[in-house]
Amino acid sequence: MESDEKKQLFYKFTLASVFIICVTAIITFYATFQHFGTKSLITTGEVSEDANENIKTIAGNLKDFRKMVDEYYIGDIDEQKMVDETIKGYINGLDDEYSEYMTAEEWEEYQINALGNYVGIGVYMTQDVNGNVVIIEPIEESPAEAVGLKAGDIIVEVNGESVVGLDTAKVSSKIKGEEGTLVNLKVARDNQYVTLDVERKAIKVYHVKKEMLENNIGYIKLSTFDEGCSNEFRTAFEELQTQGVQKLIIDLRDNTGGLVDEALNIADMIVPKDKAILITKDAKGNKETTYTQQEKIIDMNIVVLVNEYSASASEILVGCLKDNGEATIVGTKTYGKGVIQNVFSLSDGSVLKLTTAEYFTPNETKINKEGIMPDYEVKLVEEPEGQEEIDEQLNKALELLNA
Repeated sequence: MESDEKKQLFYKFTLASVFIICVTAIITFYATFQHFGTKSLITTGEVSEDANENIKTIAGNLKDFRKMVDEYYIGDIDEQKMVDETIKGYINGLDDEYSEYMTAEEWEEYQINALGNYVGIGVYMTQDVNGNVVIIEPIEESPAEAVGLKAGDIIVEVNGESVVGLDTAKVSSKIKGEEGTLVNLKVARDNQYVTLDVERKAIKVYHVKKEMLENNIGYIKLSTFDEGCSNEFRTAFEELQTQGVQKLIIDLRDNTGGLVDEALNIADMIVPKDKAILITKDAKGNKETTYTQQEKIIDMNIVVLVNEYSASASEILVGCLKDNGEATIVGTKTYGKGVIQNVFSLSDGSVLKLTTAEYFTPNETKINKEGIMPDYEVKLVEEPEGQEEIDEQLNKALELLNA
């Protein structure tokens, strides 16, 4: 009798293990198809015959797996979470780091960030090659800057909870909260841990910083290509004009991208009318070329600064200025994100952000996974602790413009 009970327990354990391994793939495919079908995702394409056969097979198996869940699973089931996580898993199966499914709540937060207004602590973050979420820099006059968070800090914990292995979106959602409340951050810095309490406040992101340097050289730093940044760029340049600007440095270092149209609007200010500034190719190989629409308003020697974090919309602007001979590029090779995502809305407010096209420079140079090499490669040298940091890249730009 005892032997039979052990066999039954072993059978249940084995069955549960198989279920855990398989259910993600099975439910993911089927539930995603059902969700997209019933939510009326707008598309003109049709599911292939092979895919239809797979769906039928999976649908049959799914019923059996669900019976196992209902019979053996001892925890509570959040049906909506299962659906959401299932769809996310399915899209993750594309093995494309830029395509993703977002719930209505996640999409709302994404749009708020794109508009540059949100409640948080005010930092730009990225994910390094080891999967760590790293602070690129705190926003000026933000709570993060006030408490001493620094570029290069690795976020380890939020409110005592480990965030190691989470992506930037998940870490960001944990940091944000109600205005006036505190969030406790533990960061890794210089081989030690630093713990800080930061007050959440309404953050207004200013995308552009300007300065007049020596010899009438203007400096404009673009931190991102969020909505409205091209208008901010134009205003910054016009203010520099009143100060007698004759040459210009555009700093795109650490600018990880944003809205393509914002980058194209800036290109339109610098590149002559009717010149190619972007080439895109879709899944069917259709090629489309974007041209400038207006006469250039910025006609002077320009140096653009880039680094390994200059990505996406930054690379669009860099590529078109370089290929059209409108700027000299200084720094290190750019990130290499040369694909564009479209957003497809579902009736419940959730969205599918899907990579739908690859873009190329006007000379049809590939950017994706390749990056853009600068005309002058200049690396920053880390100075010993206690010594003033030297910006060799900016110094090279000044040298070129003063020559």
